[in-house]
Formats: sequence, structure tokens, C-alpha cells
Amino acid sequence: MIEKYVCIVCGRMFPQGQGVKITIKGTDYYFHSKACAYKFLREVVLSVDPDCISGVAKDVRRKYDDILEKKREASKKVI
Repeated sequence: MIEKYVCIVCGRMFPQGQGVKITIKGTDYYFHSKACAYKFLREVVLSVDPDCISGVAKDVRRKYDDILEKKREASKKVI
């Protein structure tokens, strides 16, 4: 039998294998859609002290800047 989960944002039930699962320090959070996961994560980020999260945000931004730069380099035409 397929296990069912309940979205913690909207309360909708959904089967295992669908939705989004996020684990933070051993606690699982289940969302039926990426929109509900986004609502939850946005609230978490806005509730956290900016001093605690700014370093992590800069690191992640740098990571994605590097990825985009590599994509640009790879897509350049060689003549």
C-alpha cells in the first residue's frame, strides 16, 4: 500500500512519490506542490535573522554565478 502524506501548508493529502519532501535536522516537512514548499521556505527565510543567513545566501549566489558563467563559456561559438 502506498503511504500518504499531508501537506503542512494547505492540508492536501498526496501519495508517496509525489510532492516535495524537505528534511531539516532530522525533521521531515512534506508539501504537495512546489508552490506550497516555496511559501513555507519563503516564510522561514524571512523569519531568520539576516545576519545568520546572509553568508549562506552569498555562497549560494556565488555558486550559481559560477554555473551560469560556465554555461556562457560553453555556449560561445569557436571560429
